[in-house]
Amino acid sequence: MYDAIILGGSYAGLSAGLPLARARRRVLVIDAGLRRNRFAAAAHGFLTQDGAPPDEIAAHGREQLMNYDTVDWLHTEIQHVERAEQGFRLLDRQGEAYQARVLILATGVADELPAIPGLAERWGTRVFHCPYCHGYELQRGRIGVLAVSAISMHQALMLPEWGSTTFLLNRAFEPSAEELAQLQQRGVALERAPVVRMGGEPLEVILEDGRTLALDGLFVAPRTRLSPLVSQLGCALEEGPMGAFIRTDPTQATSIPGLFACGDAARGAGSVPLAVGDGAMAGTAAHRFLMFG
Repeated sequence: MYDAIILGGSYAGLSAGLPLARARRRVLVIDAGLRRNRFAAAAHGFLTQDGAPPDEIAAHGREQLMNYDTVDWLHTEIQHVERAEQGFRLLDRQGEAYQARVLILATGVADELPAIPGLAERWGTRVFHCPYCHGYELQRGRIGVLAVSAISMHQALMLPEWGSTTFLLNRAFEPSAEELAQLQQRGVALERAPVVRMGGEPLEVILEDGRTLALDGLFVAPRTRLSPLVSQLGCALEEGPMGAFIRTDPTQATSIPGLFACGDAARGAGSVPLAVGDGAMAGTAAHRFLMFG
């Protein structure tokens, strides 16, 4: 029986572990090794770590957390989780069981990318979702925004801050007259021809009519998918612009006593610094729950 189990050993989960470890609580971190930003070469916007490789940030964070002798680390995939009489019970794919008084979900989300040939291969290198994370490095170059839904309008209005922007409607979204005026005011060019595939270097977008657009980067707002473990627990969710996320209060507590959530799984949109902050709050609140209920 652990005091706390943290599901997910990326930035939010690592941050959540530190307050508990420093309170000398017995903690188990369970991680399957699939960070959301594993495709990116560098992370940006995180104070003292701006431009550092994401895997190095995660590895350094793990090293620091594992310096505390009350923390265990397990590399496996959890298949089932349920509430138990004294907290929570988890089963991994080998059938091994683990129990804890509190559970912190730092499971992140999976991105569901548009099914356009060549796009997935460039995810994190030339195709992005967050301009604050990747826009600056495009050096005010040629930027595309691929429409997937109405949320893409927001991206198209933002991206001119980072470069010359073309909004690829791709038969997924049609701006209203008011929205067209907003796009014009922001200097956004429109492209209505559907996208067939992507290739080239830095990035070529091949259109259905045979034309090719040369871009330095492309932004898309993919749908996000929560871990199936979230539905097993039955905690309350909220619907965000890109998909459902776990509803939490200001202390990262969910609708289920003793269950906390942090990182991208508990935000409508996230980043490394936000995940770290939310994780610190979740770990502190989980310790408070262990003390006082």
